Amino acid sequence: MDYKSGLIQDGNPMENLEKQLICPICLEMFTKPVVILPCQHNLCRKCANDIFQAANPYWTNRGGSMSLSGGRFRCPSCRHEVIMDRHGVYGLQRNLLVENIIDIYKQECSSRPLQKGSHPMCKEHEDEKINIYCLTCEVPTCSMCKVFGAHQACEVAPLQSVFQGQKTELSNCISMLVAGNDRVQTIITQLEDSCRVTKENSHQVKEMLSQKFDLLYAILDEKKSELLQRITQEQEEKVSFIEALTQQYQEQGASRWKAGVWTWQMPWKPYPAPLSLFLPHSIVEASKGCQLGKIEPGFENMDYFTLDLEHIADILKAIDFGTVTDEEEEEFTEEEDQEETESTEGKEEGKKSI
Repeated sequence: MDYKSGLIQDGNPMENLEKQLICPICLEMFTKPVVILPCQHNLCRKCANDIFQAANPYWTNRGGSMSLSGGRFRCPSCRHEVIMDRHGVYGLQRNLLVENIIDIYKQECSSRPLQKGSHPMCKEHEDEKINIYCLTCEVPTCSMCKVFGAHQACEVAPLQSVFQGQKTELSNCISMLVAGNDRVQTIITQLEDSCRVTKENSHQVKEMLSQKFDLLYAILDEKKSELLQRITQEQEEKVSFIEALTQQYQEQGASRWKAGVWTWQMPWKPYPAPLSLFLPHSIVEASKGCQLGKIEPGFENMDYFTLDLEHIADILKAIDFGTVTDEEEEEFTEEEDQEETESTEGKEEGKKSI
């Protein structure tokens, strides 16, 4: 705000200057000492201390037995939060410039003559100033009204004392409102901090949960690859054995065919000796029958690679937040070892049947 331009534009610069010297708490002209906040707003130190004490009830003023590091204070004009040191309001810097302006303004006002009409006058007694307050009727009046007028039987008090009492009451109410608002703002700040910490903790827990499930996926993939490799290895061994046996039978069949053709084309003559003495050795061997190996019934069976994952599926379905007890972990380990042993025994039995 341009104070200079405001004073020039106003018809009465002194009244405008007085408005700039009003404390936002007590709504009166600043009472020395005047303190300045980091936001550049000014307050009466007494008013600022009242609000600070109300907002920080466990902080003691100077000379108290309780010693804390400081407290929080919100500017009543802009709501800027100020972190106090261990001196509290007494640690704020005094605004000597404003205090000097107040002194100059008061001297100027005291030296100026009282303008006509500046003091309210009584309507019943035009020459009497209003200087008392009727407590019964709750209206300001003059002394003549009390002595000869309508307020003879009423209880009255000096106007200035009533004004000071009401001003003090209003100041206290404003201080309580400001302090209550500070408490509300403190609670809001705490709730915002709790919300932020909750979100951070939730994100952290989600990351940890994702890492655990990723590790579980990796273990399952590794185990799947291992079991598939064992099946593939068993398949290759059996297929290789069958293919080798097939090759042997094919070679024997070809040998028999050749021997049969040679025998068929050989000229027949009456020989008194046995025919085997004149036939080639290969034909004799081929005629003795098949002496090659054979596969046992069920050789192609791969049932011993079957897995019973029903109990593991139940365990996975039962996954929930919490800790697994030692007994449950030991039971799961024993079942896993037993399953692996059964799978190994089935594979060995299959090899023996070959």
